[in-house]
Amino acid sequence: MGMTTPPRTLAEALRARDDESLAGLLRARPDLLSPVPNDITQLATRAGTRASVVRALEHLDRFALQTAEALAVAPDPAPYDILLGLLTGDGRDDGELRGDAGAAIVDALPGALNTLREQALVWGEDERLHLVRTARELLAPSPQHPSPTGLGPTVSEATAGMSPGRLQEILTAAGLPATYDPVSAVSALSALFTDRVRMGELLDTAPVEALSVLDRLVWGPPYGEVTPNPTPPVKWLRDRGLLLPVSTRTVVLPREAALHLRAGRAHRVPEPLPPVVAAAAERDPQAVDSAAAGQAFLSVSTVEELLKSWNGGGPAILRAGGLSVRELKKTATVLDVSEPVAAFWIELAYAAGLLASDGETDERYAPTPAYDDWTELPAEDRWVRLATAWLAATRTPGLVGGQDAKGRALSTLGPGLDRSAAPEIRHRVLALLDALAPGTAPEPETLLARLRWERPLRGASTSAGDTTDLRSRIALWTLNECELLGITGRGALASQTRALLTAGPAEAAAGLAPLIPEPLDHVLLQADLTAVAPGPLERPLADMLAALADIESKGGATVYRFTPGSVRRALDAGQSAADLHAFLAAHSRTPVPQPLSYLIDDVARRHGHLRIGAASSYVRCDDEAVLNEILADKRSATLRLRRLAPTALAAQIDPVSLLDGLRELGYAPAAESADGDVLITRAGARRTPPRSAPDPVPEGPPLPEPALLGAAVRAIRAGDTAATVVHKDTGPAAPGDALPRTTSAETLVTVQAAAMTGSAIWIGYVNAEGAASQRVIAPVRVEGGYVTAYDHTADEVRTYPLHRITGVAELADDQTA
Repeated sequence: MGMTTPPRTLAEALRARDDESLAGLLRARPDLLSPVPNDITQLATRAGTRASVVRALEHLDRFALQTAEALAVAPDPAPYDILLGLLTGDGRDDGELRGDAGAAIVDALPGALNTLREQALVWGEDERLHLVRTARELLAPSPQHPSPTGLGPTVSEATAGMSPGRLQEILTAAGLPATYDPVSAVSALSALFTDRVRMGELLDTAPVEALSVLDRLVWGPPYGEVTPNPTPPVKWLRDRGLLLPVSTRTVVLPREAALHLRAGRAHRVPEPLPPVVAAAAERDPQAVDSAAAGQAFLSVSTVEELLKSWNGGGPAILRAGGLSVRELKKTATVLDVSEPVAAFWIELAYAAGLLASDGETDERYAPTPAYDDWTELPAEDRWVRLATAWLAATRTPGLVGGQDAKGRALSTLGPGLDRSAAPEIRHRVLALLDALAPGTAPEPETLLARLRWERPLRGASTSAGDTTDLRSRIALWTLNECELLGITGRGALASQTRALLTAGPAEAAAGLAPLIPEPLDHVLLQADLTAVAPGPLERPLADMLAALADIESKGGATVYRFTPGSVRRALDAGQSAADLHAFLAAHSRTPVPQPLSYLIDDVARRHGHLRIGAASSYVRCDDEAVLNEILADKRSATLRLRRLAPTALAAQIDPVSLLDGLRELGYAPAAESADGDVLITRAGARRTPPRSAPDPVPEGPPLPEPALLGAAVRAIRAGDTAATVVHKDTGPAAPGDALPRTTSAETLVTVQAAAMTGSAIWIGYVNAEGAASQRVIAPVRVEGGYVTAYDHTADEVRTYPLHRITGVAELADDQTA
């Protein structure tokens, strides 16, 4: 579709677009599709709402945003040359951006304007560029909302309400002839400040101290406080209108004067080009892949170790949700990591659907049935599942330990950790790493600078060196989590991660498989009651060894230590001394040391010598001397034992507590059933009911599918055709005639057009009591379903709900008041 005349409204500009361009708008701003607009007019109205414009501005890069900011302080409409001058300068040698900087702006400006046009933030041809009104209100300076450019209000805005006499005094002090009305006085002062030659002559007469005052205000903020008796330099500036009063104690540098002092530039440092992500180190790509693969295997092992420790039922859930600080510390000790790292592994297991609440009355965390399926997968597939879940998760473990908006502590697995921007930031960080040469580790500060350039409004930072905004913090957490998870190795992106991002999970697993060491079927037993596993162990061997020994240290090789308690744990699981001797002999590359054999035999000989059952609880032993020894031990007083028979003692505590108490005294009791048989306590396998992984919290409406986009464009076109079809002409409306009824869409576009052009229109209106009337109004503002207008009929400014306007019509030339 083409147009022979320039569009007068955003709706007309959108109507002139082709279907592909409309689809691009809906793709860039998917909130406009909820629900699908009825026609182009409704689409334009929705595109101008505050919430939608704010969301669109937040997704602009820094130069596109600077272009919009420049248009906000430019006249409306603004020619392309005026916009270019606001970005490069007005041509003065002391202020114009020349050389590469100016050329970069000239080259980048068409692209920035296209971005703004595609997102319906700017419309019109290059000769008449319009920034949508809502964006202008958000970006233009005002006392309540300083402009991002640091510019203040115009002379006309700053002098609104000033007495005519005071305006004439300013003109006289500035060397201008007197005028007969305030409007011409404001125009004369504005013309002075925008005249390069006359403004230069005026500033040449200024005291040096006055120029220093202007230097402090010129790049913002433009407001300053003054005393009732200002200093001579401030008085000189105030007398000549270079500082205009905002209140009794505040003055402002008007925009026209500031632009002259800035040599016409709206921004001190325009940034047309994105910062380059610098390399911190160049590493061997093979070494990077190997390091990442080692860490990937460690991440799988760590998650497995975490869930094994919660296999019999994990920690209780706080009433407010999440994990207590005490349980987090305990888990960090088990994993031998810091608490923030432990929080990351717990949240990762939760995001992957391997961990959830059991839903019982005494609610606890436990592995899900999906954990058992996950453990059966090869190590490379298990890692791919963890990495994929991490990429899509909106939960942000780095927030653990902080506070929410209400001052409540944020806990692991608790509420308040979702940040919808996290997946986008993670993908963007990895994309920037992928753009570097293989083996290149980035300089973190340059990477953060690039992210801030791409989304300058998404964080709260106020300077390029400030990394405290949430977007930068998530990016830093992403870099750390990449190393923990094996996404990167030694700071550089691994090739298997590149395959995951570009080709998919299967290719990533295939690339990682050759780099992961094969599981071993043996250990090395040592005389100091330790066993060394020189690499990852096969699952049956690892499970049995975990029951028989305690892990003493981890790393390239894992060291296990055999203790009486660990051997008793294996015997409690149903193993006999002969089974343990055979197991060690079959899986050790070294002879079984004699001290280890003695340890197993000694614990096995004493294991089950004492029997504990439920009376409340009792102790039974065939050897009376052992029971006598227990009763004589002062440390057993807390167990509250008494003799029932020569071979039996009764206790007033439960069997589990009695078992633990006697074990602390150095005995090796065994629990027995009501039939007198020894109870075998195998490793627990408590599972939650089937649970799905938590759904990410979306940042906004999802990106529409191509089929939906095509259908939406066709629906909008069809609705627009129906809304603009030519009906039977009812004749021109005149005062006293019946006003033709118009649709709400037609009413809205007519009222908006009248507000923009300053023209009067004829409306039919039904008040709250149901009384109908006809009025001539001059709309001033249309916002929030209301039109504020000067009512010629009532001779006052009034506000009318749009839904009570039954019809509108333009006035003929001879009807205009």
